[in-house]
Amino acid sequence: MRSDDTIFAIASGYGRAAVCIIRISGARSRFILETIAGSVPDSRRASVRLLREPASGEPLDQALVLWMPGPNSFTGEDQAELHIHGGLATRAAILRVLGSLEGCRAAEAGEFTRRAFLNGRMDLSRVEGLADLIDAETEGQRRQALLQLEGRLGNAAEGWREDILQVLALIEASLDFSDEGDVPDGLEADILRRLKALGDELGRVLANRSGERLREGLTVVLAGPPNAGKSTLLNALAQRDVAIVSPIAGTTRDVIEVHCDLGGLPVVIVDTAGLRESGDVIEQEGVARARAKAEGADVVLWLVPPEGAASEPPVARRLLRIATKSDLNRIREDCDLEVSATTGEGLPELIRALEAEAEAALGQGDALLTRERHRRALERTHSSIVRAMEMLAFDEPVELIAEEVRLASRAVGEITGRVDVEHMLDRLFSSFCIGK
Repeated sequence: MRSDDTIFAIASGYGRAAVCIIRISGARSRFILETIAGSVPDSRRASVRLLREPASGEPLDQALVLWMPGPNSFTGEDQAELHIHGGLATRAAILRVLGSLEGCRAAEAGEFTRRAFLNGRMDLSRVEGLADLIDAETEGQRRQALLQLEGRLGNAAEGWREDILQVLALIEASLDFSDEGDVPDGLEADILRRLKALGDELGRVLANRSGERLREGLTVVLAGPPNAGKSTLLNALAQRDVAIVSPIAGTTRDVIEVHCDLGGLPVVIVDTAGLRESGDVIEQEGVARARAKAEGADVVLWLVPPEGAASEPPVARRLLRIATKSDLNRIREDCDLEVSATTGEGLPELIRALEAEAEAALGQGDALLTRERHRRALERTHSSIVRAMEMLAFDEPVELIAEEVRLASRAVGEITGRVDVEHMLDRLFSSFCIGK
């Protein structure tokens, strides 16, 4: 991946469309516009141009052309956009012409955003926010990703880093001028006070795991004995037929997952095999998977049918007992809710209960940490700060305390990309689409 190449890519959806947007970034962006559009329009003003084949002068398309000179562009480089008609042949012809120009090549996945990061237009946490915004499927995910993109975590991380560097400066002062009269009294107490305040703040941030969970969604497992109505309820909640429904016990053998948007929050509803003893090897595997899913779920809906002997629910973090087939008029007072997937009775109440569970577990996008990478970096920061405080309390050498504080500074810098994070960049940017 050469950073001095001029790159281009489609930035809109693939397939036939009314308009197709092609992005261009790099030093030869102006040359490209002069070559195929005849002239460069005014900066940041959409202008109609006739695009031509450079060698023959043959018309390619009539397009809207935008010119965005660096460094005030998304990538920090000279950029251009071609808003062409979205026919497949038109798009293919213009991409062919762009690829034939010297110093121009098709972009790699995420290369536009990578250049924005390398040119200082975005820090790493904002890059991840952009990726999450593209992938957001619910309102809660969108709000959280937008806050990340606007720099909520990045600004907080920079504030923590500045506080750590101030502490480090005080420690270095006590180290370098320990035998001179310039170091004020009570410096050690000031250092300890600053470290404690920072450690307490980071501890509160680390205690909130709702940000990472909001990205993944709340997992709700439907569990119960065979023919309890799990697959029927899944179809009713998903509002489409996603699971086979049959009066034959043991129809569901594998795990079926459906992603839903409940109250703007992501919820993954999982249908599982009925829990019972069976001599069928395949059904045994399905039952084992059902138990494993239930144990790892955020919420288990234990479905209790009106007929049959009662059975014990699996071990779960949070369990709601749901009486199914309520249209048969068999009241179950030992259950939290009664529903009928056939008539719809009780479904609104069940959906409201799931929405409440999701909001309690996921919040509304108010968490600072949204990825495991952020958490690992902040945990190392917090650990180094705690060790530095312990070393101060035991009057250990100042040089060792300073090294712990430096490690804290490096760890928190990983959140925004302030330190060497090359090993994670390829993996991060490869998750983007080509035109981003």
